[in-house]
Amino acid sequence: MVSLMKDQPLVSIIIPVYNGANYLCEAIDSALAQTYKNIEILVVNDGSADGGATEKIVMSYGNKIRYFYKQNGGVASALNRGIQEMTGEYFSWLSHDDVYYPDKVEVQVNFLSNRDNKTIILYSDFDIIDENSRILETRIKGKFKPDFFCIALILSNPLHGCDALVPKRCFEQVGMFNEEMITTNDYDMWFKLALNYQFFHIPQSLIKGRKHKECDSVIKRKLQIEETDNINIYMLDKVGKQQIIKFSNNHLGIFYLKCAFSFAYRQTCTSCYYALRKSFQYIYEDNILNIVCHHAQVFYLYIKLFIVYIILLKNKKNFPINTEG
Repeated sequence: MVSLMKDQPLVSIIIPVYNGANYLCEAIDSALAQTYKNIEILVVNDGSADGGATEKIVMSYGNKIRYFYKQNGGVASALNRGIQEMTGEYFSWLSHDDVYYPDKVEVQVNFLSNRDNKTIILYSDFDIIDENSRILETRIKGKFKPDFFCIALILSNPLHGCDALVPKRCFEQVGMFNEEMITTNDYDMWFKLALNYQFFHIPQSLIKGRKHKECDSVIKRKLQIEETDNINIYMLDKVGKQQIIKFSNNHLGIFYLKCAFSFAYRQTCTSCYYALRKSFQYIYEDNILNIVCHHAQVFYLYIKLFIVYIILLKNKKNFPINTEG
């Protein structure tokens, strides 16, 4: 299939890697196998300490890829180095343990060809694979309209990250990945982008995201919960009240209740409590009797929330019952 876009933009696929000898070949091969050919592949070695195993794999590809080595600084710093070095118009992230389907970039470029405004971010559905590349499940996304993507980031986990295609110029507007965030730098970036640009969903699995015991979300689970709590609260405070009103049909109390349930489900206790307090505040202001009479879903939400909330309370010794909102 040939791309329909007359002016075919150069797409930069950036692969940050640290001690990635186990899966790196599969990732690079999937980038090289793209049906859309106007690409460049950049591998950024984030100071791997595996006796040169990662570098040996990268060097075996010769001039098919561009290779950069840097001192270890985390995935955000490796991505930022890639963005600085890329020459393409569009940024496409590929983790060293994930895999692109062959038409990933082509499908996204073709989507852009049908739009006048090409300064938008694209994302898609994706498959989850195990250590042996067997598909475990397919994650279907795209439940939120482009204008409400920042709301989607608060209520759910709407994209993988490696399924995104981002115009390079967007980074000039919102800045680079936050290198102080270890596990949530990607979420922080998507939120900054969502405040300034629209996110459009492509209803097709374009990547395979690998689930394994060595990934950061498993190794650094405690830190991830702490950072996710912080960014949840930041997003709730940062998103415009008018946008929440528009999204929630002017029912702020129910919106914050949904946020609290979502945070509780993700085991982020501090932000769950923060959202719950806001929910109580707005439901009281909105006249709780009216809410109850016209929105029976509030009962269902409260039941679900408090079941999860009690479970969290039992499993977390220092639950923030005195946290100031």
